[in-house]
Amino acid sequence: MELNEPIESAGSGARRSRQARVAWGSRVVSVGGDAPVRVQSMTNTATADAIATAIQVKELAQAGSELVRITVDTPEAAKAVAHVREQLDRMGIDVPLIGDFHYNGHRLLSDFPDCAKALSKYRINPGNVGKGDKHDRQFAQMIEVAMRWDKPVRIGVNWGSLDQELLAALMDENGRRATPWSAKQVMYEALVRSALESADQAHKMGLDANQIILSCKVSGVQDLVSVYRALARRCDYALHLGLTEAGMGTKGTVASATALSILLQEGIGDTIRVSLTPAPGESRTQEVVVASEILQSLGLRSFVPSVTACPGCGRTTSTTFQELTQQIDDFLRAQMPVWRKQYPGVEKLKVAVMGCIVNGPGESKHADIGISLPGTGEAPAAPVFIDGEKRMTLRGDTIASDFQAVVQDYIAKRFGADAQTA
Repeated sequence: MELNEPIESAGSGARRSRQARVAWGSRVVSVGGDAPVRVQSMTNTATADAIATAIQVKELAQAGSELVRITVDTPEAAKAVAHVREQLDRMGIDVPLIGDFHYNGHRLLSDFPDCAKALSKYRINPGNVGKGDKHDRQFAQMIEVAMRWDKPVRIGVNWGSLDQELLAALMDENGRRATPWSAKQVMYEALVRSALESADQAHKMGLDANQIILSCKVSGVQDLVSVYRALARRCDYALHLGLTEAGMGTKGTVASATALSILLQEGIGDTIRVSLTPAPGESRTQEVVVASEILQSLGLRSFVPSVTACPGCGRTTSTTFQELTQQIDDFLRAQMPVWRKQYPGVEKLKVAVMGCIVNGPGESKHADIGISLPGTGEAPAAPVFIDGEKRMTLRGDTIASDFQAVVQDYIAKRFGADAQTA
């Protein structure tokens, strides 16, 4: 039997965007260009409560968020921004803060210079900066502040707050076409044109094109894909992706993963946010976990060691491998804030926890370190494979804790300081 042509590896597209720089102190987060796709999140605390906001920003940053957006909607919130920044600096959290402005951002940025200075980036929604002749004047006021403090700006269009004057003009224009577009196509064009015309206006005022990031958020998967494909074709600005109002739980996770993965695979997108509605009592950090998993699943980034695990079947009626998988996954995630500094490269580790002998040994050999549990009715013996070779067999009631110790020892030896200098 002869081999055919080799199968091409899947990979992202080749879109090349401009590169923006979002900075605080000595930390600079590059966005676009050759930089990796960045994870962004947003707090849901009242920003006027500086302590609560700083605590949540810290939690999001430690979960892996590289940029955190906060609401700036009132004078009280604007006054608190500098205090939030101070609290974060005291805690050693240097994540850049993004200010989210609607309706009154021109006044807040002008009236509270400490706020404008403490933020690392501004988000401006062109649909919410004023109506009629106020629109251009108030938009320009915000861009002037950004230039004064050398801050990048995300011009973030949202179909829930689209510039109605622009939409009406495009509807009128469409009515004169020989073959009119559908209402949805006109909506797409209004989103894209709002972003591009606002960026052009900011650039003509003097804002460096490398300081501009665009987004056009909608809540439908196919709508998001269509809009961003059009936006990517018509500009080279860095793009922020996100399915707005994605929803709760499985629905929000699946919808966001579907939409973002299609675009990221095509090379579209420089920052992402997963806009999940938290379940009651659920941590806000879940949106960061999902965003990180999307990038890691696509092979674009590595954030935490990956754990391969089988789904279970009639051969694995025992819950042992499920419990072990959960323990190992929780253990790895809990250690990452420390391990990122202590063990460079540990995020690329691959761990396998398999439930029986059918695929267990094979998957364990493909991982850096893996364990294959015996399944139901077999002797309670679990072989451990390290770097593709069987190194030991664990037995008894302490298999879970024993394997965790093996993983810890492996990480220390492979990624520790001695390994780096060897």
